[in-house]
Amino acid sequence: MALKATVFKANLQIADMERHYYQDHALTIAQHPSETDERMMVRLLAFALHAGEYLEFGQGMTDDDEADIWQLDLTGAIELWIDVGTPDERLIRKACGRADQVIVYCYGGRTAEMWFEQNKSLFQRQKNLQIINLPLESTAALAGLTQRTMNLQCTIQDGQVWLSNGEASVQVERETLLP
Repeated sequence: MALKATVFKANLQIADMERHYYQDHALTIAQHPSETDERMMVRLLAFALHAGEYLEFGQGMTDDDEADIWQLDLTGAIELWIDVGTPDERLIRKACGRADQVIVYCYGGRTAEMWFEQNKSLFQRQKNLQIINLPLESTAALAGLTQRTMNLQCTIQDGQVWLSNGEASVQVERETLLP
């Protein structure tokens, strides 16, 4: 018998002073059985950083033809493709061919750094690709905010990102590896 996804509910309040975006989102997040809390919370953070009317979660973990998060225009063309973790370079290249902009949020400390260094020359060929590294300490702390039902506030200002659940707060630094 196959394991089923665990469903999480998140009420996410976003105050993004950099984009002048202030919105509440009621999200349903399906956590694949093989997905860690850390990865799911990085997906949630990536959603908060790029939130907009048409941004939605995809089936990226189970379907190579979909992003973890993406934004389609009204014609169905992919405007933004966001992946989390250390995806295979071939999948990133394919995404760059299909989407206007591709962003990868990698994390995992030394593992993410080695992944980037091994693929750096191939990544630099993609003109619509951005890779952002998230520190291991921050993503581990994000995992600590995980609950089946979450009320989260995300504040983005002056390059800093804060995610809070009212009891604990996590500051996430972003390091751009590929602009």
